[in-house]
Amino acid sequence: MVESKPLLPFFFFLLSLHLIIIANAVHSSQQKKLFNVQMLQRKQQLSTTSCFLPESRQEKGTVILEMKERDHCSQKKIDWNKRLQRQLILDDINVLSMQNRIRRTISSHIVEASETQIPLTSGINLQTLNYIVSIGLGNQNMTVIVDTGSDLTWIQCEPCMSCYNQQGPIFNPSTSSSYKPILCNSSTCQSLQSATGNRGTCDGSNSSTCNYVVNYGDGSYTNGELGVEHLVFGGISVSSFVFGCGRNNKGLFGGVSGLMGLGRSYLSMISQTNATFGGVFSYCLPTIESGASGSLVMGNNESSSVFKNVTPIAYTNMVLNPQISNFYILNLTGIDVGGVALESSSFGNGGMLIDSGTVITRLAPSVYKALKEEFLKQFSGFPSAPGFSLLDTCFNLTGNEEVSIPTIRFHFEDNAEMNVDVAGILYIVKEDASQVCLALASLNDESDIGIVGNYQQRNQRVIYDTKQSKVGFASEPCSFI
Repeated sequence: MVESKPLLPFFFFLLSLHLIIIANAVHSSQQKKLFNVQMLQRKQQLSTTSCFLPESRQEKGTVILEMKERDHCSQKKIDWNKRLQRQLILDDINVLSMQNRIRRTISSHIVEASETQIPLTSGINLQTLNYIVSIGLGNQNMTVIVDTGSDLTWIQCEPCMSCYNQQGPIFNPSTSSSYKPILCNSSTCQSLQSATGNRGTCDGSNSSTCNYVVNYGDGSYTNGELGVEHLVFGGISVSSFVFGCGRNNKGLFGGVSGLMGLGRSYLSMISQTNATFGGVFSYCLPTIESGASGSLVMGNNESSSVFKNVTPIAYTNMVLNPQISNFYILNLTGIDVGGVALESSSFGNGGMLIDSGTVITRLAPSVYKALKEEFLKQFSGFPSAPGFSLLDTCFNLTGNEEVSIPTIRFHFEDNAEMNVDVAGILYIVKEDASQVCLALASLNDESDIGIVGNYQQRNQRVIYDTKQSKVGFASEPCSFI
């Protein structure tokens, strides 16, 4: 008995050590997510025998529009490698263009609002991962890109001087008794610059129609006349809706009718439907898997079952910046990777846009460097792969059915969080998983404004409340049903 006593402390030491290891393992598993490589690999897509436009419905005081990825109805076989390369190149061009325009606007110190509100136009790269909904305009159904970074809603119109190829008929205002052109002497025409960055153009007569021009960073553009028409979605009609009737349009628009501007200016969809929906909208962006769909909800009824969020909605206040007031700007206070908080002096400076049109999230160089280093610490043991366009941290995951990857969580003012879904962390470049990249990128300069892109917003309910100037986040498996 005397000889057995010294073994007891050692036994309890081993038991304590074992419990600590188990506890640490449990903690670690809570900071990881399983990434199913095979399930999320992009397949060569062929045209489908049945292709339906996105649907809409009314439910509990809101209108819900089905959202689909732009190429859900493609009639062509898609070369994913070429498409992904092109979409990232165009995404980078537009973000650089947007940063330059914001920098010039802020440094100009012009007080007049009409000259300082420059629209974010990154969402016009329709070869990138963009999302579409269907709306009714007059007596025709139109499929449009959803973009929180643009303000003016526009569609192609007949007679068209120069139009890109569109699936379905082009809107013909001459067949609609409710369509009316907007005149040059109207206040709407005179306020056009705040929504498009360009003044309304006229032929010198106040009685002539008001013409608009919108230029985008990748060389795309639309111009035509401003008009008013009945807008219909989900069975609800909005009269005298102002939109651009595009007679001359150029760009890789992928067969859609035009673009829905969900920005904050006077002419945006949200401002024009304020009396009906109270200045509130939300969306849940789906992945690009076959059959995947999400929803754009106009109006707010978060106490009902309209939202299918699995975590509580947490709100953060928008940052007010009079010089770029058309944007949705948030105060990013921190990021953690696998539960490890990053350190950077860039946090808390109130400079992070959230945009449904930009694809890849852009971070200040110091923030991205810290995130990349921490991610590589926790995601080790896999061969590296060459960088891909703006993505510089890539891996060869060939032969892996699934891998455990660190979580990424964005922290905003007021303790709001956006927990990036597993589908928004890695970007599969090659179908055989020999090139899979971290789906975030660095800005060129610390002074550039960061952007939360749509790739990281997947499977999130993002709520924009322009009345109370706040944005909410909650995890939600996106579905229209």
